[in-house]
Amino acid sequence: MSDDSYIFEGEAPPEPPRDNNPPLSISELSFALKRTLEDRFGHVRLRGEVSKVNRHASGHIYLTLKDDKSALDGVVWKGSVRGLGVQPETGLEVIVTGKITSYPARSSYQMVIESMEAAGAGALLAQLERLKARLRDEGLFEPARKQPIPTFPAVIGVITSPTGAVIRDILHRIADRWPCRVVVWPVVVQGEAAAGQVAAAIRGFDALDGTGPVPRPDLLIVARGGGSVEDLWSFNDEALARTVAAASIPIISAVGHETDTTLIDFVSDRRAPTPTGAAEMATPVLAELRFGLADLDQRLNRAGARLLSDRRTRLMAVARGLPARPEDLVSMAQQRLDHASSRLGSALHRNTALHERRLVAVEGRFGRGLLDRAIERRGDRLAATTARLSPPLRRRLDRAEDRLAGLARALNSLNPRTPKPGFARIDDAEGRMIPSAAGLSAGQSVTLVFPDGVRGATVEGETASPRTVAPPAPPATPAPPATPPPRRPARPGPRGEAPDQGDLF
Repeated sequence: MSDDSYIFEGEAPPEPPRDNNPPLSISELSFALKRTLEDRFGHVRLRGEVSKVNRHASGHIYLTLKDDKSALDGVVWKGSVRGLGVQPETGLEVIVTGKITSYPARSSYQMVIESMEAAGAGALLAQLERLKARLRDEGLFEPARKQPIPTFPAVIGVITSPTGAVIRDILHRIADRWPCRVVVWPVVVQGEAAAGQVAAAIRGFDALDGTGPVPRPDLLIVARGGGSVEDLWSFNDEALARTVAAASIPIISAVGHETDTTLIDFVSDRRAPTPTGAAEMATPVLAELRFGLADLDQRLNRAGARLLSDRRTRLMAVARGLPARPEDLVSMAQQRLDHASSRLGSALHRNTALHERRLVAVEGRFGRGLLDRAIERRGDRLAATTARLSPPLRRRLDRAEDRLAGLARALNSLNPRTPKPGFARIDDAEGRMIPSAAGLSAGQSVTLVFPDGVRGATVEGETASPRTVAPPAPPATPAPPATPPPRRPARPGPRGEAPDQGDLF
């Protein structure tokens, strides 16, 4: 106690100051809100679509009423269930009457439904039915277009959420039944982005060619756990359904529980009631296969043993009809074979010696002189044949040679590259022949090629100016004429005929 505080005997202690705004407890506030809601919305009438129907063991029914933008939880107490005009079902559009109240334990509000009547099919389900009818008319639900599921898949692709219990159940089930490689493509499985991500995963798996680090799956599983119609609505997307129908890899749809049905269940190659059921559909049981192979192996061995026993019995039955025992018959044949084999070596030596003596006897008749005489006879025949054919061939060759020489002379006389006496060839600076005056220009350097030499010149103009003509130079010593090639003397033809002179052209 401080020195400033004094309490006199017989006086009451002073009261603490009062708070003008005392705090409320959570329960006080929750029940105050509950009373406010029940007073303000004690009687409401709503229209909406039923979803998430849950019939509790106590007899109460918990459900959700929704439209295209909002949702409201509702409850039908056990005493009001029998008086409902229609029993609530998922997707049913109803009109309900009741009051709005709150549930303080969860700080949420709900509607206590007292009456319910049908208002028609839900808008979402009606839209789904129209889409389903259109895809059915296009033939996407036909069993003929569905692909068979591979019996022994080496790689399985799973498209699901990587954090849920679904992927653990699938991996555990596959590991127990058929240990193989599993490639997981993580996606969201609820919300607006779910349909696009699942479709992209299917196209991504379909684009793999098996040459990269990620193998191409033999089978795909699209999986998700159970939920309401709203939770599974992403798997009713039209684009996703068409992607599943166009995939080249077989697909098993495992969306929701056994009673849940989505659009991709109709277009996929196989529908599984649960994700675990999809893993069982996709894989065989390795232990069962091993047991089956062992059983087949035992049956094969038993069948072979029975076959051998049957053949042995038949052989023994046939052996009874033989004149002697089979062992005696075989032993006699074996004895004859032993005798023959013992004589075979000496017989081969005698046969070889006999053929050697015959070869020596024949060898004497095939000496070198025999071959030389045959060669001489054929040489004489060849010489006689050559003597008969030589004169005609020689005459033909001579005529052809004379004709070729005449053509060569004619070709040389017509060759412009060879100047003739009294003429000159004009070439430009690059050695090309100029055939006419149009190819010349003033000041151009040209070359005059004569039979006896070459001179350079320059072109002065188109018209030559008058010039004094110099006296002609003394004629140069003519070049000796070219010596014609020697010709063979013509042989007189047969019967004294004149030799053939040939034709120049």
